[in-house]
Amino acid sequence: MPTGVALRDVREQLFAAAERILLRAGPHALTSRAVTAEAGCAKGVLHKHFADFDAFLAELVMDRTARLETEAAELLGKAGTGTVAGNLRPVLDGLFGSVAVAIVSLVIFRDDLRTRLRELRGAPGLPLLTEAVAMISRYLEAEQDLGRVAPGADVTSVAGMLIGTGHLMFADRSATSPAPSSAEVDRMMAAALAGVVR
Repeated sequence: MPTGVALRDVREQLFAAAERILLRAGPHALTSRAVTAEAGCAKGVLHKHFADFDAFLAELVMDRTARLETEAAELLGKAGTGTVAGNLRPVLDGLFGSVAVAIVSLVIFRDDLRTRLRELRGAPGLPLLTEAVAMISRYLEAEQDLGRVAPGADVTSVAGMLIGTGHLMFADRSATSPAPSSAEVDRMMAAALAGVVR
């Protein structure tokens, strides 16, 4: 790796390499040596920028979780426009058609990482999935305020059903998962939103 590369560029190269490994081979294949080899850099580069491999993994998860904030703002901006299901569908497609499922598998796979993330986040729950539930809950609350979601609807439970069921549909790396545009995902969304959306 050339010297003089900005720290953020190095971090992004390493994070992108880790994501490729996760998607291709799963969390068991993710090692510091595999990440640096995938990134095409010297073995010591990762340890130059991170205290240890668990610190690297924690930063990867925190970085990818922080990206949900942009999506959350975009989703909130759609409140009152289009349809509720139509606004939620791209969010679910993004969550389950991306590296997010692989990152959740990584967090489940590594106990020490889960403990470290709990300390960093100051909250329980699985990173990404917990934040996704909160993002959808806030959106549904905004739609509730606009009268497009039933006033008595438990929006947090609905958001949890959407995220939990979506994760179950896509989490099995060895089975054939439904494509994000599949009728199965549409049926799941329709069931979760039935009686909730006006």
